[in-house]
Amino acid sequence: MSYPICVTCGVQYGAAVSACPVCEDARQYVPVGGQEWTSLEALRASHANEIRDDHGLVGIGTTPKFGIGQRALLVEDVLWDCVTLLDDDTAAQVGSLRAIAISHPHYYSSMVEWARAFDCPVLLHEADRQWVMRPDAAIEYWSGDTYDLGRGMTLIRCGGHFAGGTVLHRGTDLLTGDIVQVIPDREWVAFMYSFPNFIPLPGSSVQAVGAALEPFAFERIHGAWWGAVIEADGSNIVRRSVERYLAALDGNLM
Repeated sequence: MSYPICVTCGVQYGAAVSACPVCEDARQYVPVGGQEWTSLEALRASHANEIRDDHGLVGIGTTPKFGIGQRALLVEDVLWDCVTLLDDDTAAQVGSLRAIAISHPHYYSSMVEWARAFDCPVLLHEADRQWVMRPDAAIEYWSGDTYDLGRGMTLIRCGGHFAGGTVLHRGTDLLTGDIVQVIPDREWVAFMYSFPNFIPLPGSSVQAVGAALEPFAFERIHGAWWGAVIEADGSNIVRRSVERYLAALDGNLM
């Protein structure tokens, strides 16, 4: 069966639909030209995945850009975040997976296709259950503030961008999607309710992100895009970025 995929956000649906709730939400957008749909079969004919090293982790990104344009990362045998395109070449290069973990609904993409292809679960925080547009038995919802993935990996619920906004901690690495956004100068990070629509988060939500990460030490922060990596001092960068955000809300601009 061919399942519809939203061209704007890349999320796959389990049935024919006329609108994309993910894009109609204030954190995303419907293009001025209107809603467009494609399928995995059509995407395979027009796009390909690039698989290469990205600052010590294997990245998977689709070219030409599709949907939001994020790249996924392989952390040993765990896929962090997801891309919509999955084809035979990608599956062969990835090999095997024991789990898929996704930061937030904008990157849910074709997660069920990936889970079925690799016979592994998709781990999502239960607070974002309403945003699953193709329910499936492969999806496992976790609750609470942390989830032990084993082998030194921990999922951390930060909230912020979405109620179930999640990051992955392993050793000196923190993988954040855009729950914690790596910005161009690499000296700070950013927090937003909506990046495309420039809607800020309340101060309490940003404080909660900082509090969730405070118990964890990390150097590198891997964001959502190719090359969006902070190489060192990650813990302190997050800490001072939270302080700068709160100061700005109080009118103290740095």
